[in-house]
Amino acid sequence: MRRILIIQGHPDPVPARYCRALEAAYAEGAAAAGHSVERIDLARLDVPFLRSQVEFETSGVPPGLAGPAEAIQRAEHLVIIFPLWLGTMPALLKAFLEQVLRPGRAFAYREAATPQKLLTGRTARIVVTMGMPGWLFTLWYRAHGVKCLERNMLGFVGIRPTRRDVIGMVEQMGERKRLAWLARLREAGRRGE
Repeated sequence: MRRILIIQGHPDPVPARYCRALEAAYAEGAAAAGHSVERIDLARLDVPFLRSQVEFETSGVPPGLAGPAEAIQRAEHLVIIFPLWLGTMPALLKAFLEQVLRPGRAFAYREAATPQKLLTGRTARIVVTMGMPGWLFTLWYRAHGVKCLERNMLGFVGIRPTRRDVIGMVEQMGERKRLAWLARLREAGRRGE
């Protein structure tokens, strides 16, 4: 059994968003299998933007994000769900990750060229929804917006391997396909991956 943290990265708190249905399906599968599940809904948090390197390195995690930062420390597996906005994650999700993946908490500076990764041993699954076809995002755009999250943020602090679900054409998707994706996420939750 694994300690799983689901980060809902959709900035819109409206319950009808498909990202929220995907989150619920994953959580349902994970809980039914006996995994420990925590959830963070970024739409309900006050996430300030960082404005300088000094602030990033010295100010510490804001008090309102201390609980979510601790949840990341406890988790063995992270599930990050978000819609693709302008080719990448919404600004709210990036601001959140900048706040909670701080020096001394997620990585440590050292004299070597590369920082020490403090979150090794954890894995992640990224679930991204979009209006364009998923194959187009993956092949033509080479999934750069998601690769940045995988390599430059999660990989930088030691979170690997990363599984990825690219769900395209969300607005035009029929009910059968929506239900199939929910079943797929429910099964991934059951397996804890």
